[in-house]
Amino acid sequence: MFRRLYNWVISLAASPYAVWALAAVSFTESSFFPVPPDVLLLPMALSRPDKALFYAGVCTISSVLGGLAGYAIGAMLYDSVGQWLIAAYGYGDNVEAFRQAYAQYGEWIILLKGITPIPYKLVTITSGFAGYDIFWFMVLSLITRGLRFYILAGLMHRYGNPMRSFIEKHFGLVLGVLAFFVIAGFAAVKFII
Repeated sequence: MFRRLYNWVISLAASPYAVWALAAVSFTESSFFPVPPDVLLLPMALSRPDKALFYAGVCTISSVLGGLAGYAIGAMLYDSVGQWLIAAYGYGDNVEAFRQAYAQYGEWIILLKGITPIPYKLVTITSGFAGYDIFWFMVLSLITRGLRFYILAGLMHRYGNPMRSFIEKHFGLVLGVLAFFVIAGFAAVKFII
């Protein structure tokens, strides 16, 4: 099943809708969607290493714009939508501690959590809820999300063809490692916050 999904995403890179799909996933992941954009970015960059840096730019801009939507949810709709989203991910009990940490370490939280597999939507919603300065939120989001996506895309741009061969040869192992990091990101929030 996952092999078919991988092949579909690889073929998606040739589609005229590929960039739009990548932008949509990047936008929604920063505000409410559980699937990280890496799921599309990596196969698309593997398929077209020459466009990997362009794809990273699409991810970065879309993610920051989606982060603003998440910020708005936290700032204006926390009592309804924001609280429900955070509870749906199982972090409802820890939000107050996370919010208090923002008062002292807000910039570090945004920078560190934006580059890790920890769900970024938790950062965006809590930033709005905590009233973190929106200008600095955008600047720090641009830095951290850009760093994350450009590192991945740079690796794909430089080593795309050998990496694609490795991934296709060891697909099960790569899928297992990827699943581990996604699960570890969610678990880390549970234990860190």
